[in-house]
Amino acid sequence: MAAPAIKEGKPAPDFELPATGDKNICLSDLRGKFVVLYFYPKDHTPGCTTQGQDFRTLHTRFRRRKTVVLGLSRDSVKTHENFKTKHKFPFDLVSDPDEVACKRYGVMKLKNMYGRKVRGIERSTFLIDPDGIVRRVWRKVRVPDHATEVLDALIETSKA
Repeated sequence: MAAPAIKEGKPAPDFELPATGDKNICLSDLRGKFVVLYFYPKDHTPGCTTQGQDFRTLHTRFRRRKTVVLGLSRDSVKTHENFKTKHKFPFDLVSDPDEVACKRYGVMKLKNMYGRKVRGIERSTFLIDPDGIVRRVWRKVRVPDHATEVLDALIETSKA
């Protein structure tokens, strides 16, 4: 089954999934705010830790723009809680063990790890506007400077 093509200017696929803080996150409940939804492969790994820390560093600037930042991976809520606490992330981490949102956003890919093909999350970020419309899509994200690039896009989008 081919992954859906998430296109800029189209509605963001909705989901409701468990998250840190003993809550369920329903994307459509966040209407009225911008949402940065970033998909990452695995808690407690170097790249994913750095990515979360970068969003943490800029979090106040995102919040000033009425923006909710959400990290999402297939890890359990318990693992997410440990990851969030250890690195003092001020935003929620969403758990998607059954790949519900991962499939809707087309982030599951065959990746090459040490010469073996493995199925996993392709690091991807989606900027969703207050009306639930996807405004920017980043695929095959490289961690350095990515959070800053997302913030710059948010500032530009919120001016329009």
